[in-house]
Amino acid sequence: MLTETTVTKLQEMRLSVMAKAFKEQLTNPDEAGLSFEDRFGLIVDKEWLCRKNNHLNRLIKKAGFAESGACVEDIEYHADRNLDKTQITRLATCNYIAEHNNILLLGATGSGKMYLACVLGMATVRNFYTVKYIRLPELLTELAIARSNGTFRKVIQQYKKPSLLILDEWLLYSLKDTEARDLLEIAEARYKKASTIFCSQFDVPGWCDKIGDLLIADAICDRSVHNAYRIVIDCKESMRKRMGMISEA
Repeated sequence: MLTETTVTKLQEMRLSVMAKAFKEQLTNPDEAGLSFEDRFGLIVDKEWLCRKNNHLNRLIKKAGFAESGACVEDIEYHADRNLDKTQITRLATCNYIAEHNNILLLGATGSGKMYLACVLGMATVRNFYTVKYIRLPELLTELAIARSNGTFRKVIQQYKKPSLLILDEWLLYSLKDTEARDLLEIAEARYKKASTIFCSQFDVPGWCDKIGDLLIADAICDRSVHNAYRIVIDCKESMRKRMGMISEA
């Protein structure tokens, strides 16, 4: 009777994993000889691990990665990609996030910028930081809709909060004046407070032409570039083509 009452109380406190572990211990002869402290520790460990895994899954889902299965171990260091494994391994520790620095991921279409950004994003959520991945064209569309329906302040606030913001297809198209000002507001709000990964086909000197207004362009670059790690991916052959050849083999 006492056991059933204990299980019920654990469930009412939303400690269902502990309740299950407690019931399993009562029927497991291998754990019968353990001390109370060890048995209780095993029960707590199961609840803690479950909650950590649930938290991680929520962070991954909320991040909206284009490649949710991306991981450091699967990066392909082909010689022609010119990737510095030591640098990427160091960035995967997320120290740059604690220091509120940025990353510039530069390379041509098909070079694997998006995948590498998701790798670093996944490493970030595994350290239980918040992450948001979005293509810049989608972000600008979302902000334009929010401006028209009166939710602009609420939406833009969502892009100021994440510990890491991944902006894919950065400046793929030229900006309108309102779009440039919106990006400046986000850059200003995140400067020295959070980190951003910019995935772009264009090197920094070409950003000004895409932004348009030179004053706004200088302001955005000043808040984005000077505290950023730089990764340039040289790729003579598209990674999509490479992966297609592998799957056909």
